[in-house]
Amino acid sequence: MDEKIDKRDRAARFRLRLARAMEERHVSQSALARNIGVDRSTVSQLLADDGARLPNAHVIGSCAAVLGVSADWLLSLSDRPESAAELLASSLTMAEAPRALVDNRIFEWHQEAAGYKIRYVPATLPDMLKTRAVLEWEYAPHLGRTADQAIGASEDRLTWMRSAQSDYEIAMPLYEIESFALGVGYYEGLPLPVRLQQIDHLLDLCEQLYPRLRIYLFDAKRLYSAPVTIFGPLLCVFYVGSHYMAFRDRDRIEVFTRHFDRLVREADMTARHFPEHLKSLRAKIR
Repeated sequence: MDEKIDKRDRAARFRLRLARAMEERHVSQSALARNIGVDRSTVSQLLADDGARLPNAHVIGSCAAVLGVSADWLLSLSDRPESAAELLASSLTMAEAPRALVDNRIFEWHQEAAGYKIRYVPATLPDMLKTRAVLEWEYAPHLGRTADQAIGASEDRLTWMRSAQSDYEIAMPLYEIESFALGVGYYEGLPLPVRLQQIDHLLDLCEQLYPRLRIYLFDAKRLYSAPVTIFGPLLCVFYVGSHYMAFRDRDRIEVFTRHFDRLVREADMTARHFPEHLKSLRAKIR
């Protein structure tokens, strides 16, 4: 809260908020006094006093703890009555990240953010931009007999994501697309025809979807980013391998949005130049 409050108004708000919290939690004056270790008359004075004086920090903190609210809220320093622990629990969640294609949680997040700009630093090439052959090569060993069924369901969801009227900004390290083209590192063993087909597919998508789809390449020796997706102002999700770590509080989302925007601003290859870079890579590996 940026609002400045004089001492008398702050004391009056403290009394109102204390009374409100007691009423909502059905805590009597006697019960509050007993739990914070003061006389009942002290609580009565806290509620009835019309002066500018506030109780000491120990009493305020004890009232907040007993009533399950934050001391900042009692003092009108915050509009959120939840305690710090509750705020953290609601703003940060962990979700399991199965070794699969577009799982239900990711799809739900995309549906929630439909119409917002989505900023994305993928762990590999983005699943939604991969050809079926690349998906089969990558996921079949993990999905076994269900690979074909899973890829078919994934393609339906990826089609929805492409038509969701969201702008997609994707930032990847330069080495990721070059490793893919050369078939080295993570992509070792991926057949050349599959890589050529994937590059052609990326070129088609860039032509069809630009400017709604913009891909930037940054130098990982100069800039670093963990895999992260920022769903507009709603959600920021980090991929940590076995789990997703999701933030919903606006301050953190803004911090990570600025981080992503720096990747874009300092990219060595802009979205306009990305297709030409793909073509040059294709020419090298034919």
